[in-house]
Amino acid sequence: MSVGHTIAWRGPLAIAAGVASLALGIVLAALTEHSLENYRLALELHGGGVIDLGHSAEPQDGLQGRMVRISGTPRVVEAPYDPDFNQQAATPVLTRHVRMFQWRELRLGGNVTYELDWADTPQDSSHFAQPQGHANPGSFPVASKRFDAGDVELGGYRLDAALVHALPDSEPVAPVVKALPANLAASFSLQDGALVTSANAGNPRLGDLQVSWSAVPLQEVTVIARVDGDRLVAVPNAVDGDGYEVNVGDSTLLDMRPDMAAQPAWVWPRRILAVLLAVLGVGLLLRQQGATRIDPRGALGGGLLVVGVFAAMPWLGSSTATAFAWLAVALVGLALLVWRHRASRPRPRH
Repeated sequence: MSVGHTIAWRGPLAIAAGVASLALGIVLAALTEHSLENYRLALELHGGGVIDLGHSAEPQDGLQGRMVRISGTPRVVEAPYDPDFNQQAATPVLTRHVRMFQWRELRLGGNVTYELDWADTPQDSSHFAQPQGHANPGSFPVASKRFDAGDVELGGYRLDAALVHALPDSEPVAPVVKALPANLAASFSLQDGALVTSANAGNPRLGDLQVSWSAVPLQEVTVIARVDGDRLVAVPNAVDGDGYEVNVGDSTLLDMRPDMAAQPAWVWPRRILAVLLAVLGVGLLLRQQGATRIDPRGALGGGLLVVGVFAAMPWLGSSTATAFAWLAVALVGLALLVWRHRASRPRPRH
Protein backbone atom coordinates (compact mmCIF):
# COMPACT_ATOMS: atom_id res chain seq x y z
CA MET A 1 0.00 0.00 0.00
CA SER A 2 1.35 3.44 -0.90
CA VAL A 3 2.06 6.24 1.54
CA GLY A 4 -0.84 8.19 0.06
CA HIS A 5 -3.30 5.43 0.87
CA THR A 6 -1.91 5.18 4.43
CA ILE A 7 -2.49 8.88 5.02
CA ALA A 8 -5.97 8.63 3.47
CA TRP A 9 -6.98 5.85 5.87
CA ARG A 10 -5.47 7.50 8.91
CA GLY A 11 -8.15 10.21 8.97
CA PRO A 12 -11.28 7.96 9.07
CA LEU A 13 -9.70 5.55 11.55
CA ALA A 14 -8.74 8.40 13.85
CA ILE A 15 -12.25 9.82 13.67
CA ALA A 16 -13.83 6.43 14.44
CA ALA A 17 -11.46 5.88 17.36
CA GLY A 18 -12.11 9.40 18.62
CA VAL A 19 -15.90 8.98 18.50
CA ALA A 20 -15.70 5.62 20.30
CA SER A 21 -13.37 6.94 23.01
CA LEU A 22 -15.47 10.06 23.55
CA ALA A 23 -18.69 8.02 23.74
CA LEU A 24 -17.17 5.64 26.28
CA GLY A 25 -16.03 8.57 28.41
CA ILE A 26 -19.49 10.16 28.34
CA VAL A 27 -21.28 6.90 29.18
CA LEU A 28 -18.86 6.06 32.00
CA ALA A 29 -19.18 9.53 33.52
CA ALA A 30 -22.98 9.57 33.29
CA LEU A 31 -23.39 6.05 34.73
CA THR A 32 -20.98 6.75 37.60
CA GLU A 33 -22.79 9.93 38.65
CA HIS A 34 -26.21 8.33 38.17
CA SER A 35 -25.32 5.42 40.47
CA LEU A 36 -23.97 7.86 43.06
CA GLU A 37 -27.15 9.91 42.89
CA ASN A 38 -29.32 6.81 43.36
CA TYR A 39 -27.26 5.81 46.39
CA ARG A 40 -27.51 9.32 47.85
CA LEU A 41 -31.30 9.25 47.42
CA ALA A 42 -31.42 5.88 49.21
CA LEU A 43 -29.44 7.33 52.10
CA GLU A 44 -31.87 10.25 52.38
CA LEU A 45 -34.84 7.88 52.19
CA HIS A 46 -33.68 5.68 55.06
CA GLY A 47 -31.95 8.25 57.25
CA GLY A 48 -28.26 7.84 56.34
CA GLY A 49 -25.54 5.27 55.77
CA VAL A 50 -25.38 2.14 57.92
CA ILE A 51 -22.39 0.90 59.92
CA ASP A 52 -22.46 -2.88 60.31
CA LEU A 53 -21.76 -3.75 63.97
CA GLY A 54 -22.44 -7.45 63.51
CA HIS A 55 -23.71 -9.72 66.27
CA SER A 56 -24.60 -8.50 69.79
CA ALA A 57 -22.31 -5.46 69.58
CA GLU A 58 -21.48 -3.22 72.51
CA PRO A 59 -21.59 0.62 72.38
CA GLN A 60 -18.52 2.15 70.75
CA ASP A 61 -17.02 5.61 70.49
CA GLY A 62 -17.81 7.64 67.41
CA LEU A 63 -21.23 6.11 66.71
CA GLN A 64 -23.41 8.81 68.25
CA GLY A 65 -26.11 9.79 65.74
CA ARG A 66 -25.03 7.13 63.21
CA MET A 67 -27.19 4.41 61.70
CA VAL A 68 -26.04 0.91 62.66
CA ARG A 69 -26.97 -2.68 61.90
CA ILE A 70 -26.87 -5.12 64.82
CA SER A 71 -28.18 -8.67 65.17
CA GLY A 72 -28.79 -10.94 68.15
CA THR A 73 -31.48 -12.15 70.54
CA PRO A 74 -33.12 -9.38 72.60
CA ARG A 75 -32.82 -9.57 76.38
CA VAL A 76 -35.77 -8.55 78.56
CA VAL A 77 -34.51 -6.66 81.59
CA GLU A 78 -37.89 -5.55 82.94
CA ALA A 79 -40.70 -7.91 81.89
CA PRO A 80 -44.17 -6.60 80.92
CA TYR A 81 -46.93 -7.02 83.51
CA ASP A 82 -50.72 -7.25 83.25
CA PRO A 83 -51.89 -5.86 86.61
CA ASP A 84 -55.57 -6.74 86.11
CA PHE A 85 -54.88 -10.48 85.91
CA ASN A 86 -51.50 -10.51 87.67
CA GLN A 87 -49.81 -12.07 84.62
CA GLN A 88 -46.17 -11.55 83.64
CA ALA A 89 -43.91 -13.06 80.96
CA ALA A 90 -40.29 -12.71 79.86
CA THR A 91 -41.15 -11.17 76.51
CA PRO A 92 -40.69 -7.74 74.91
CA VAL A 93 -44.46 -7.35 74.39
CA LEU A 94 -47.32 -9.10 76.19
CA THR A 95 -50.78 -8.68 74.63
CA ARG A 96 -54.10 -9.45 76.28
CA HIS A 97 -56.92 -10.55 73.93
CA VAL A 98 -60.52 -10.36 75.12
CA ARG A 99 -63.53 -11.85 73.31
CA MET A 100 -67.21 -12.06 74.26
CA PHE A 101 -69.84 -14.58 73.22
CA GLN A 102 -72.39 -12.41 71.38
CA TRP A 103 -75.07 -12.34 68.75
CA ARG A 104 -73.75 -11.60 65.25
CA GLU A 105 -75.87 -10.53 62.30
CA LEU A 106 -75.13 -12.28 59.00
CA ARG A 107 -76.41 -10.95 55.68
CA LEU A 108 -76.41 -12.99 52.49
CA GLY A 109 -78.21 -11.21 49.74
CA GLY A 110 -81.62 -10.31 51.12
CA ASN A 111 -81.50 -12.92 53.88
CA VAL A 112 -80.61 -11.96 57.45
CA THR A 113 -79.66 -14.60 60.01
CA TYR A 114 -78.25 -14.51 63.54
CA GLU A 115 -75.76 -16.70 65.38
CA LEU A 116 -73.99 -16.71 68.72
CA ASP A 117 -70.20 -16.61 68.35
CA TRP A 118 -67.02 -15.22 69.90
CA ALA A 119 -66.16 -11.65 68.82
CA ASP A 120 -63.28 -9.42 69.88
CA THR A 121 -65.31 -6.19 69.68
CA PRO A 122 -68.78 -5.32 71.08
CA GLN A 123 -71.53 -6.06 68.55
CA ASP A 124 -74.07 -3.22 68.61
CA SER A 125 -77.38 -5.08 68.47
CA SER A 126 -79.35 -1.82 68.34
CA HIS A 127 -78.45 -1.62 64.64
CA PHE A 128 -79.62 -5.15 63.89
CA ALA A 129 -82.49 -5.57 61.45
CA GLN A 130 -84.20 -7.74 64.07
CA PRO A 131 -82.91 -6.57 67.47
CA GLN A 132 -85.67 -8.32 69.44
CA GLY A 133 -84.34 -11.56 70.86
CA HIS A 134 -80.77 -10.75 69.78
CA ALA A 135 -79.74 -8.14 72.34
CA ASN A 136 -76.04 -8.11 73.26
CA PRO A 137 -74.62 -7.13 76.68
CA GLY A 138 -72.78 -4.05 75.36
CA SER A 139 -69.26 -2.99 76.28
CA PHE A 140 -66.67 -5.44 77.60
CA PRO A 141 -66.02 -5.35 81.36
CA VAL A 142 -62.31 -5.78 80.58
CA ALA A 143 -60.55 -4.64 77.41
CA SER A 144 -57.82 -6.01 75.21
CA LYS A 145 -54.51 -4.34 75.95
CA ARG A 146 -50.81 -4.43 75.12
CA PHE A 147 -48.11 -4.33 77.79
CA ASP A 148 -44.55 -3.40 76.85
CA ALA A 149 -41.42 -4.48 78.66
CA GLY A 150 -39.86 -1.68 80.66
CA ASP A 151 -36.40 -2.38 79.27
CA VAL A 152 -35.32 -4.51 76.29
CA GLU A 153 -31.67 -4.75 75.24
CA LEU A 154 -29.99 -5.94 72.07
CA GLY A 155 -26.28 -6.41 72.60
CA GLY A 156 -25.22 -3.45 74.69
CA TYR A 157 -28.01 -1.15 73.49
CA ARG A 158 -31.48 -0.50 74.87
CA LEU A 159 -34.27 -0.59 72.27
CA ASP A 160 -36.54 2.41 71.95
CA ALA A 161 -40.30 1.80 72.31
CA ALA A 162 -40.89 2.03 68.53
CA LEU A 163 -38.35 -0.73 67.90
CA VAL A 164 -39.81 -2.92 70.66
CA HIS A 165 -43.26 -2.56 69.06
CA ALA A 166 -41.80 -3.54 65.69
CA LEU A 167 -40.32 -6.85 66.93
CA PRO A 168 -42.03 -9.47 64.74
CA ASP A 169 -44.12 -12.57 65.29
CA SER A 170 -46.41 -13.62 68.12
CA GLU A 171 -46.99 -16.83 70.03
CA PRO A 172 -49.66 -17.80 72.60
CA VAL A 173 -48.81 -17.66 76.28
CA ALA A 174 -50.69 -19.85 78.76
CA PRO A 175 -51.96 -17.88 81.75
CA VAL A 176 -50.84 -18.79 85.27
CA VAL A 177 -54.14 -19.57 86.99
CA LYS A 178 -52.58 -19.56 90.45
CA ALA A 179 -51.51 -15.95 89.98
CA LEU A 180 -55.08 -14.68 89.36
CA PRO A 181 -56.56 -12.31 91.94
CA ALA A 182 -59.11 -14.03 94.17
CA ASN A 183 -62.13 -12.29 92.61
CA LEU A 184 -61.10 -13.32 89.07
CA ALA A 185 -60.09 -16.82 90.07
CA ALA A 186 -63.69 -17.39 91.20
CA SER A 187 -65.04 -16.28 87.81
CA PHE A 188 -62.55 -17.73 85.32
CA SER A 189 -61.34 -21.21 84.55
CA LEU A 190 -58.61 -22.44 82.19
CA GLN A 191 -59.80 -23.83 78.88
CA ASP A 192 -57.58 -24.55 75.84
CA GLY A 193 -54.92 -22.07 76.94
CA ALA A 194 -57.39 -19.26 77.73
CA LEU A 195 -59.43 -18.07 80.69
CA VAL A 196 -63.20 -18.33 80.23
CA THR A 197 -66.24 -17.55 82.32
CA SER A 198 -68.25 -20.39 80.75
CA ALA A 199 -69.46 -22.94 83.26
CA ASN A 200 -69.72 -25.48 80.44
CA ALA A 201 -66.77 -25.39 78.03
CA GLY A 202 -68.76 -26.82 75.15
CA ASN A 203 -71.79 -24.62 75.70
CA PRO A 204 -70.84 -20.94 76.30
CA ARG A 205 -73.57 -18.50 77.21
CA LEU A 206 -74.39 -15.04 75.91
CA GLY A 207 -72.01 -12.57 77.55
CA ASP A 208 -69.34 -15.09 78.51
CA LEU A 209 -65.77 -13.80 78.27
CA GLN A 210 -62.65 -15.43 76.88
CA VAL A 211 -59.27 -13.91 77.83
CA SER A 212 -55.99 -15.07 76.33
CA TRP A 213 -52.46 -13.74 75.99
CA SER A 214 -49.81 -13.69 73.28
CA ALA A 215 -46.18 -12.63 73.38
CA VAL A 216 -43.40 -11.58 71.02
CA PRO A 217 -40.97 -14.53 71.10
CA LEU A 218 -37.35 -14.11 72.14
CA GLN A 219 -35.63 -14.96 68.89
CA GLU A 220 -32.70 -13.70 66.84
CA VAL A 221 -33.46 -10.43 65.06
CA THR A 222 -31.59 -7.85 63.05
CA VAL A 223 -32.15 -4.15 63.71
CA ILE A 224 -31.11 -1.07 61.75
CA ALA A 225 -31.55 2.10 63.80
CA ARG A 226 -29.80 5.26 64.99
CA VAL A 227 -27.48 5.32 68.01
CA ASP A 228 -28.57 7.73 70.74
CA GLY A 229 -26.25 7.26 73.69
CA ASP A 230 -26.79 3.67 74.80
CA ARG A 231 -30.12 3.40 72.96
CA LEU A 232 -31.18 2.45 69.45
CA VAL A 233 -33.88 4.79 68.20
CA ALA A 234 -35.82 5.54 65.03
CA VAL A 235 -34.60 8.32 62.75
CA PRO A 236 -37.00 11.24 63.22
CA ASN A 237 -38.84 12.48 60.12
CA ALA A 238 -37.35 9.75 57.89
CA VAL A 239 -38.62 9.91 54.33
CA ASP A 240 -39.51 6.20 54.39
CA GLY A 241 -41.87 6.89 57.30
CA ASP A 242 -40.21 4.52 59.77
CA GLY A 243 -36.56 5.42 60.25
CA TYR A 244 -35.63 1.88 61.30
CA GLU A 245 -35.76 -1.76 60.11
CA VAL A 246 -36.42 -4.94 62.09
CA ASN A 247 -36.08 -8.44 60.56
CA VAL A 248 -36.22 -11.96 61.95
CA GLY A 249 -32.87 -13.78 61.95
CA ASP A 250 -29.39 -12.60 61.05
CA SER A 251 -30.33 -10.56 57.97
CA THR A 252 -27.67 -8.86 55.88
CA LEU A 253 -27.84 -5.23 54.87
CA LEU A 254 -28.42 -6.40 51.29
CA ASP A 255 -31.51 -8.33 52.46
CA MET A 256 -32.94 -5.41 54.40
CA ARG A 257 -32.02 -2.46 52.20
CA PRO A 258 -30.83 -3.54 48.76
CA ASP A 259 -30.84 0.03 47.46
CA MET A 260 -28.40 1.11 50.18
CA ALA A 261 -26.15 -1.93 50.01
CA ALA A 262 -25.22 -1.30 46.38
CA GLN A 263 -22.79 1.52 47.14
CA PRO A 264 -20.82 2.40 43.98
CA ALA A 265 -17.18 1.30 44.05
CA TRP A 266 -14.05 2.83 42.48
CA VAL A 267 -15.80 6.17 42.04
CA TRP A 268 -12.75 8.38 41.56
CA PRO A 269 -10.86 5.93 39.31
CA ARG A 270 -14.00 5.73 37.15
CA ARG A 271 -14.26 9.51 37.03
CA ILE A 272 -10.61 9.91 36.06
CA LEU A 273 -10.92 7.19 33.41
CA ALA A 274 -14.00 8.91 31.97
CA VAL A 275 -12.06 12.18 31.64
CA LEU A 276 -9.05 10.44 30.03
CA LEU A 277 -11.26 8.65 27.51
CA ALA A 278 -13.02 11.90 26.63
CA VAL A 279 -9.71 13.76 26.33
CA LEU A 280 -8.36 11.09 23.98
CA GLY A 281 -11.53 11.14 21.91
CA VAL A 282 -11.62 14.92 21.55
CA GLY A 283 -7.91 14.97 20.78
CA LEU A 284 -8.31 12.49 17.93
CA LEU A 285 -11.31 14.36 16.54
CA LEU A 286 -9.55 17.75 16.67
CA ARG A 287 -6.28 16.52 15.21
CA GLN A 288 -5.60 18.10 11.87
CA GLN A 289 -5.03 15.89 8.86
CA GLY A 290 -1.37 14.88 8.57
CA ALA A 291 -0.53 15.94 12.13
CA THR A 292 1.36 13.43 14.23
CA ARG A 293 0.58 14.94 17.65
CA ILE A 294 -2.61 15.72 19.57
CA ASP A 295 -3.14 19.30 20.68
CA PRO A 296 -3.09 18.95 24.51
CA ARG A 297 -5.04 22.15 25.22
CA GLY A 298 -7.83 21.32 22.81
CA ALA A 299 -8.03 17.69 23.90
CA LEU A 300 -8.06 18.50 27.62
CA GLY A 301 -10.47 21.39 27.20
CA GLY A 302 -12.92 19.43 25.10
CA GLY A 303 -12.73 16.38 27.38
CA LEU A 304 -13.37 18.41 30.53
CA LEU A 305 -16.21 20.31 28.87
CA VAL A 306 -18.03 17.20 27.65
CA VAL A 307 -17.54 15.13 30.83
CA GLY A 308 -18.41 18.09 33.06
CA VAL A 309 -21.73 18.67 31.30
CA PHE A 310 -22.83 15.02 31.19
CA ALA A 311 -21.65 14.30 34.74
CA ALA A 312 -23.58 17.31 36.08
CA MET A 313 -26.88 16.27 34.50
CA PRO A 314 -27.83 13.47 36.99
CA TRP A 315 -27.33 15.90 39.89
CA LEU A 316 -29.45 18.77 38.55
CA GLY A 317 -32.41 19.37 40.84
CA SER A 318 -31.08 17.17 43.65
CA SER A 319 -27.52 18.04 44.71
CA THR A 320 -26.70 21.60 43.72
CA ALA A 321 -23.17 21.46 45.10
CA THR A 322 -22.19 18.40 43.06
CA ALA A 323 -23.84 19.75 39.92
CA PHE A 324 -22.00 23.09 40.30
CA ALA A 325 -18.70 21.25 40.84
CA TRP A 326 -19.04 19.40 37.55
CA LEU A 327 -20.23 22.54 35.75
CA ALA A 328 -17.10 24.28 37.07
CA VAL A 329 -15.06 21.47 35.47
CA ALA A 330 -16.93 22.11 32.22
CA LEU A 331 -16.15 25.85 32.44
CA VAL A 332 -12.44 25.06 32.88
CA GLY A 333 -12.63 22.97 29.74
CA LEU A 334 -14.40 25.76 27.88
CA ALA A 335 -11.75 28.23 29.00
CA LEU A 336 -9.02 25.95 27.64
CA LEU A 337 -10.81 25.70 24.30
CA VAL A 338 -11.15 29.48 24.08
CA TRP A 339 -7.46 29.86 24.93
CA ARG A 340 -6.54 27.32 22.25
CA HIS A 341 -8.71 29.08 19.68
CA ARG A 342 -7.20 32.47 20.37
CA ALA A 343 -3.66 31.12 20.38
CA SER A 344 -4.21 29.37 17.04
CA ARG A 345 -5.43 32.52 15.22
CA PRO A 346 -2.83 33.98 12.84
CA ARG A 347 -1.26 37.18 14.07
CA PRO A 348 -1.77 40.22 11.86
CA ARG A 349 1.26 41.41 9.91
CA HIS A 350 2.54 44.91 10.43
